[in-house]
Amino acid sequence: MAIEQVLEKKGPRRLLALDGGGIRGLITVEVLAQIEDLLRRDRGDDFVLADGFDYVAGTSTGAIIATCISLGMSVGQIRQFYRDSGTEMFDKASLLRRFRTKYEDARLAAKLKGVLGEDVTLGSERLRTLLMMVMRNATTDSPWPLSNNPNAMYNLASRREQGKACNLDLPLWQLVRASTAAPTYFPPEVIHAGGHEPFIMVDGGVTTYNNPAFLLFLMATAEPYRLYWPTGADKMLVVSIGTGTSPKANADLEPEEMNLVYNASSIPSALMFAALNEQDMLCRVFGDCRHGDVLDREIGTLIGAKGPAEPKLFTYLRYNAELTREWLDENGLSHINPRDVQRLDSTAHMDELATVGRRVASQVVPQHFEGF
Repeated sequence: MAIEQVLEKKGPRRLLALDGGGIRGLITVEVLAQIEDLLRRDRGDDFVLADGFDYVAGTSTGAIIATCISLGMSVGQIRQFYRDSGTEMFDKASLLRRFRTKYEDARLAAKLKGVLGEDVTLGSERLRTLLMMVMRNATTDSPWPLSNNPNAMYNLASRREQGKACNLDLPLWQLVRASTAAPTYFPPEVIHAGGHEPFIMVDGGVTTYNNPAFLLFLMATAEPYRLYWPTGADKMLVVSIGTGTSPKANADLEPEEMNLVYNASSIPSALMFAALNEQDMLCRVFGDCRHGDVLDREIGTLIGAKGPAEPKLFTYLRYNAELTREWLDENGLSHINPRDVQRLDSTAHMDELATVGRRVASQVVPQHFEGF
């Protein structure tokens, strides 16, 4: 299906949002495999997720997966890409360069060029869905959610006629690489956008959109994006998939322990965790949540709960894991060490990550997708 057909199609809209999380994207892949298998029962063995979703979004590792989906790859192909390339993509930097970043980016860039195509742009006809990915423009100190929506301001074809830059002309692999350029892990990506000075781009995970679910909803419905997709619990489905959370509770923390070193190491992850939960909570408040784990003891899951928008604006599904000792034990995964699956670069434990993903995937049932 071409983008024009996606824009013109009638009936309910289906949106898919994928969190960032490095090699923990394998958790996401296993959940997507279950969704693909479930939908194939009614739509045939040739069905891929690009046939079932109109708009796919991702941040960091989620941007890689979302782009692969939009290009029409099966989840099996995406899984194979991660398993074959995971260790190679995390290519340790030289000792001298490790003062700046932990890993080199050359092999990751080469893999992305090989899988996505070196000459494929954001506006390529090879993309079968609308696609959005989040990065952070360090030059302007702002989040950059870029999409291939032809109606968006900086994607208009008329910009070329006016001698202005059109985002649809940017290399797709480079945008994905920018979204995955996690500070301290990988070097930033430098992007040349028209006549502007080069922009230094880093991982979208260091914005408030490591979970891009509610942002995706807004970009499908808010007037500035010019899609104007209708809202309603029967008109739109938003599926959000996480790469696992690892909240670090410290019941024995003393005030004097909160020094510069402690804060420098804990505050970034704390802010990212809070932002992830905010996107999830917003979706559950404004959407009709059919599935999702408990957010906290006060508000629970918000399944069936009323919100400020009645009737609800969309139907919502959230699948995720909590990579703690307690959660793993409760889910029959006592043999997995939490530390082995919490790190973004835990390539030595891809089997364990896949096992966690399959456990989350077991929560996916046909009733979640009824009406869509």
